[in-house]
Amino acid sequence: MVEVTVTFTEGAVELMKGFAAEKGLTLLEYVKQAVLDRLEDDEDIRDADAAYAEYLKNPVTISHEELKRELGLL
Repeated sequence: MVEVTVTFTEGAVELMKGFAAEKGLTLLEYVKQAVLDRLEDDEDIRDADAAYAEYLKNPVTISHEELKRELGLL
């Protein structure tokens, strides 16, 4: 485990404390969850960008019906 120190303004801390309390979390739990949520979002964005770049190389699409057939759902 690695310890990280972050400095916030008093206003930002009070705002985070309020949101944390609404969710039944401590300030530390709230900040940790916010950072982990952001990491997950950033990974999703990176993956979407990569998928879009791949699509641009070969922009072929299929209909919902074709996809259902390919997946054996029809």
